[in-house]
Amino acid sequence: MDLASLIRPVPDFPKPGILFRDITPLLADAAGFAEAIRRLAEPWRGEPLDALAAVEARGFLFAGPLALELGLGVIPVRKPGKLPADTIAHEYELEYGRDKLEMHAGILARAARVLVVDDVLATGGTAAACMRLIEAAGGVVAGAAFLVEIGPLGGRERLAPHRVEAVLHY
Repeated sequence: MDLASLIRPVPDFPKPGILFRDITPLLADAAGFAEAIRRLAEPWRGEPLDALAAVEARGFLFAGPLALELGLGVIPVRKPGKLPADTIAHEYELEYGRDKLEMHAGILARAARVLVVDDVLATGGTAAACMRLIEAAGGVVAGAAFLVEIGPLGGRERLAPHRVEAVLHY
């Protein structure tokens, strides 16, 4: 199945000069979505994993079915103020300022091997922050899985030395 045909290019979004890769047509196609989950899971089958960390918000769309496919639980990694219990946080730099991610304190077992899941790997800033948060919680980052990787933006290099797997490459 040609999953790339289900990714819609949207020029000049969210600002002029950006070519946005819209995953919503893939999500709306049952067979395409199922195939995307199968391909996301394939490189990680048989790997010693304890949980998935889902990056808000589009990472949630892939982490749930991927966790079921791999027999794992999901740890939501969210923007500040979205989780109801005690949290730990990691603040990080963006191209245009600072942001913060949070996860529940105590949700991750010490030395748990965690796979980070998100929709798109671009510059890698958010995924790197999620990895730092997992490590701060006592977990071990097993790697990261993405539906789409936009190679020229350098995200894979930013996440080194962690293993990175992506289904589609642009």
